[in-house]
Amino acid sequence: MNETTSKIDRLEKQISDLLDVCKRLGKENGDLRSQLQHLSGERAHLLEQKEQVRSQVEAMITRLRSMETAS
Repeated sequence: MNETTSKIDRLEKQISDLLDVCKRLGKENGDLRSQLQHLSGERAHLLEQKEQVRSQVEAMITRLRSMETAS
C-alpha cells in the first residue's frame, strides 16, 4: 500500500508540473502572438513610409530632370 501511495504522489507531482508547464507555455504563446501582432503593424507602417519616401525621391528626380532639360 505504501508503494501505491508513493506512486500516486509522484504522479500527482508530475501532473502538477505538467500543468505548470502548460500554463507557462500558454502565457508565452500569448506574449508571442501579441509581439507578432505588434511587429506586423510596425512592418506595415515601415513599408508605408518606404513607399512615401520612394515617391518623394521619384518626384525629386523628375523635377531635377525637368530642370536639366529647361537649362
